[in-house]
Amino acid sequence: MKDLLIITNYFPPETGAASNRIFHLSEGLQKHNFNVSVLTPLPNYPKGRVFKDYRGRFKQTSVENDITIHRLWIYASNSKNKLLRLIAMLSYSFSLIWFFMWNKIPETVVIQSPPLLVAFTSVLFLRSKKRKLILNVSDLWPLAGLELGALKKNFSYRILEKIERFNYKHADLILGQSDEILTHVKSLYSKKEIFLYRNYPDFKAQAPNQEIQTSEKLKIVYAGLLGIAQGILKLCEHLDYSKIQLHIYGAGAEQLAIQYLIKNKPELDIIYHGEVSRQELHSVLTQYDITIIPLLNRIYGSVPSKIFEYARLGMPMLYFGGGEGETVINKYELGWVANAGDYAELNTVISNLDRSKLSLKNRIKIQNIAFTNFDFNIQLKQLIEVI
Repeated sequence: MKDLLIITNYFPPETGAASNRIFHLSEGLQKHNFNVSVLTPLPNYPKGRVFKDYRGRFKQTSVENDITIHRLWIYASNSKNKLLRLIAMLSYSFSLIWFFMWNKIPETVVIQSPPLLVAFTSVLFLRSKKRKLILNVSDLWPLAGLELGALKKNFSYRILEKIERFNYKHADLILGQSDEILTHVKSLYSKKEIFLYRNYPDFKAQAPNQEIQTSEKLKIVYAGLLGIAQGILKLCEHLDYSKIQLHIYGAGAEQLAIQYLIKNKPELDIIYHGEVSRQELHSVLTQYDITIIPLLNRIYGSVPSKIFEYARLGMPMLYFGGGEGETVINKYELGWVANAGDYAELNTVISNLDRSKLSLKNRIKIQNIAFTNFDFNIQLKQLIEVI
């Protein structure tokens, strides 16, 4: 078996797209004759506090599904204070350096990016002619931070750009979740070896088997991180509720503000269900008419993994994020799109939505499209050929 190490900031029992993506990758490689180990912080995301069962520990090593998982100390924080978030990233970087000093590192290493500093630490200390470094780029930082308004073009931004370029330069292979990411990498290093690695899910999905009993009001559901990038609070404030009811599942930085809004504006037809497991979520999602996938701003390089997950469930989608994600929705006829940030157009699209496309027949069609075009195992086998 070929030894392979995956370095990531997110891993189960943490929830979310990043955690699921790396979990499926590690499990898939393990099943294809790789001896996989994972380096990750003690679980803390998205609450910004180490989970109860892991507190008071500097390190924990366990074997789960034949994968060795090393969970390292981190100063956990999801504060909006940039200094505290920097300290959190640096703390994990120091834990990684400590681990590199005292442990034998395999010749093949997959490094998740962002966070840039964690990827930089790994690339800096592990680059070697005898080792193959594979950089898995899921978002283009610092560019995404600039588009979100979290960063400004100043000295700090230029430093982050230099770190980004260092990471690309010294990686032997770069995986990108979108064509836009790979185009960006090629614009900087034209000869760099690249591979399109979409965030395809890997789970058994039941076939849609009954018509949804659509009420007078359209039941729209959002499920996922309640973070700044998703802009769920702003979405709640700008939707026209005369014809819809919005259901929300998830947790994150905007959770309290959303709950406060619901409490103080009961005229807004919003129901917050809290956070549920992924398995439970798959069961409840199919009860709704349509899912919504919003981004606060169009983010270059971003293709939300929800697109592929919901397609596998046979769920019609309303995409409100622009960019390559919009292209995927239109190309495969998975639902409807509205221009990112244009809430007037979003409400118009919802108001004029063709309800016949919410039928059982169309849900089965969407699921079959996913089975044919978004197959995790086919993509994994292609990846193994270049590893």
